[in-house]
Amino acid sequence: MMERERERERILESDGDFRSEECIEYLKQANIVVTNPPFSLFREYIAQLIDFRKQFIILGNMNATATKDIFPLFQSNKCWFGIKTNGSFRFTVPEHYPLTGSQAGIDEEGKRYVTVPAICWYTNLEHEHRRQKLILYEEFTPTKYPKFDNYNAIEVSKTVEIPKDFDGIMGVPISFLAKYNPEQFEILGMDMWTKEPIRTKVYLETSLKYLNGASVLKKSNSQYEKKYKRVFIRRKS
Repeated sequence: MMERERERERILESDGDFRSEECIEYLKQANIVVTNPPFSLFREYIAQLIDFRKQFIILGNMNATATKDIFPLFQSNKCWFGIKTNGSFRFTVPEHYPLTGSQAGIDEEGKRYVTVPAICWYTNLEHEHRRQKLILYEEFTPTKYPKFDNYNAIEVSKTVEIPKDFDGIMGVPISFLAKYNPEQFEILGMDMWTKEPIRTKVYLETSLKYLNGASVLKKSNSQYEKKYKRVFIRRKS
């Protein structure tokens, strides 16, 4: 018992950097990692957890899913969202930390806090929400779901508007990943990280080169609409 207490109270000899040999040795002993890593090093940290084949539940910014390091983990089912996938988290901060922003302050217990938006849990632990089937209501029409000019896929602007009767490739917002059920859908790629045969065109005109790597709707002969990052998916049978 005393040995266990001493183990809990062990003080790190290095600076506590997760990349240090000392911290890596502790990581090797862990079964599950639960933490709030520095967001500036989030991609490097999650890569370390994957390399060491660790189960984890960690906090991160939801927009990290749109990066070339994190998105492939979702696509290959090596990582997914936890139960809380959208919203704000309140963090208690020390005395020296500045209370800036409209959602920072001191609570009724005198604790200083800041609120950070668009935070969610990332994990590779299974949970029941991951297997919930998305109920589809909308019916496909070419007018409502136009086809991209540069991808062999239709535009679906909201996850709730995924058509129930379309079996082809669809471009959906990255927020879809919060509802992703791997038994119901297949993730094929995301914009610039999607290769043939989904991508059908590369813009060579100087005035249109800025569109390369984006999902584009052609409004007329001279007007193009660049959509925010789209995840390309297909319904499973």
